[in-house]
Amino acid sequence: MEARKNRSPLQNKAIKNNLQAYSFLLPNLILFTACSLYPVVWTLKYVFYQYGGYGTGAPRFVGLANMARVFRDKVYWESVLHTFTYGFGKVIFIIPLAFFLAFLLNQQKRGNGAAQSIMFLPTIMSSAVMGLVFYLLFNAYNGEVNKYLLEAGLISRPINWLGKGHAMKTLIITAVWGGVGNYMVYFIAGIQQVSTDAIESARIDGAGKLQTIWYIIVPMLGPILKIIMMLAITSAFHDITNVMVLTEGGPNNATMVMSLYGYRYFFPISAAEATVPQYGYGAAVSVVSAVIAGTVTVIYLKVSKKLDDIY
Repeated sequence: MEARKNRSPLQNKAIKNNLQAYSFLLPNLILFTACSLYPVVWTLKYVFYQYGGYGTGAPRFVGLANMARVFRDKVYWESVLHTFTYGFGKVIFIIPLAFFLAFLLNQQKRGNGAAQSIMFLPTIMSSAVMGLVFYLLFNAYNGEVNKYLLEAGLISRPINWLGKGHAMKTLIITAVWGGVGNYMVYFIAGIQQVSTDAIESARIDGAGKLQTIWYIIVPMLGPILKIIMMLAITSAFHDITNVMVLTEGGPNNATMVMSLYGYRYFFPISAAEATVPQYGYGAAVSVVSAVIAGTVTVIYLKVSKKLDDIY
């Protein structure tokens, strides 16, 4: 009580402001701890245990056995390769297409807002719904894609788009359609910040439209392009819904990706898999996958920083 009386009005005001700030931060801190920090700690803990969930007995300490199993798991490392294939295919198509659409929509004035809204619509669509739509479109027997290709005479018999030879291509097409509107919005924001004086100077000097785009607009979009590339790369590591709805990682694990491979040990998704979850092994797979994704992100950031220093 004596210490409270000896405080100056300025100190009392500072304490009051701090209490208000902490009261605003507390709900977020609780949610972060419960929804982010605790699951991470839980996952790291169960890497060292064999556990099948409630009703299967107490967790049994197995040391590094789960990690050793990951490094011997051929299917998992195939899923890593599929993830990189999927991510690379997504990036090389979605970035140029998003830039093209952004540049095109930025040129026209009439109906620009409506066109942007239509292009952005797939981004806010549920991934499960989008996967189901593309499943119906690319169905081998009564899908609309095969129907129109047959009617146009481009193919002589239906193509199994979800079979081993084409399933990954179908997943990439789905990912590009679902995400291009999001990256397009970023590009539009970047293009609108490009100096019109620089563009006019290039045209006065005789630069054509393609030269202006390549030598003036693209370099000025460097910072936003770096962010878009990072978002496209990192999103490829946790895309799971489309794969689950379209192929469930099949056929014969041909489209199994890292995120889905770990997920199915926590929540078995087909009758062919074990009916009892394997939390310990799923945790080990998740940790290794997180390390791989983090390593790729760090490498990308270092390479992009070196390119910034060069140019």
